[in-house]
Amino acid sequence: MLRGTLLFLSEQPLARRVFGGPLAKPLVSRFVAGITLPEAIANVQKLNAAGMTATLDYLGESVGNAAEAGTAAAQYIAILHAIERAGAQCNASLKLTQMGLDVDRELCARNVERIVAQAAQFGNFIRIDMEGSGYTQATLDLFEQLYARHQNVGVVIQAYLYRSEADIRALNKLGARVRLCKGAYNEPASVAFAAKADTDKNYVKLMQLLLSEGNYPGIATHDEAMIAATREYARAQGIAPDRFEFQMLYGIRRDLQEQLVREGYRLRVYVPYGEQWYPYMMRRMAERPANLLFVLRGGLR
Repeated sequence: MLRGTLLFLSEQPLARRVFGGPLAKPLVSRFVAGITLPEAIANVQKLNAAGMTATLDYLGESVGNAAEAGTAAAQYIAILHAIERAGAQCNASLKLTQMGLDVDRELCARNVERIVAQAAQFGNFIRIDMEGSGYTQATLDLFEQLYARHQNVGVVIQAYLYRSEADIRALNKLGARVRLCKGAYNEPASVAFAAKADTDKNYVKLMQLLLSEGNYPGIATHDEAMIAATREYARAQGIAPDRFEFQMLYGIRRDLQEQLVREGYRLRVYVPYGEQWYPYMMRRMAERPANLLFVLRGGLR
């Protein structure tokens, strides 16, 4: 019930005006690494010093015109230059709707290819985030189009979608790098598992496919049961820790992030920044509603 409410509120402009004011500051500072790029880079460097890598995400989605998409693309070029100057262990993640997918598909493809090409010049990598299920096929189509020319690009698959096993098998055949997450959008039962137990079961199945057949997958989860299942499967199959990485969100389960690093696992932290923080923050609350209470109490250690 609370999850559905939070996801609904994440899409409401009026709710942002009501809940996105000063009262939200503790939440924003916990989940978002700053408003400006220099702030975000400084936080990435702190993560690197703690033995973690990062992926930077300039917050924003569903732009309304070509100019806005071009501005977002230019910011990603700036991100790549900033990472290079700082010598940071960091790549970047982007959303296709922020690159203009809803405006014009070819415009979007040109924007993303420009970013991927710049990343290639620096020996860096771009991850295409997955959005709601209405964008899944378009995202995979554009990804495959890019991957045919650039191998420094990867994509995200959401375990709560029924179609994800077939998608992962196809991506594994391509040799693509996949980040596996559970999914954070309000999806209908016609396309996604409604019960957490079913999503968890599918997540484990997809994780095993990626570890056995994939190309350096990112296992993105804060769920200790999913982490334990990953570790157990890798150990049983003789899969070395350097053949995959765990991925977690900035500000969530810092204790678990530090523990995994101490135990010799690779960990990448998803580091968002920018002014368009409201939808992102609300989806983080929806993924784990207890986060809301923990943050308000000063928790989330």
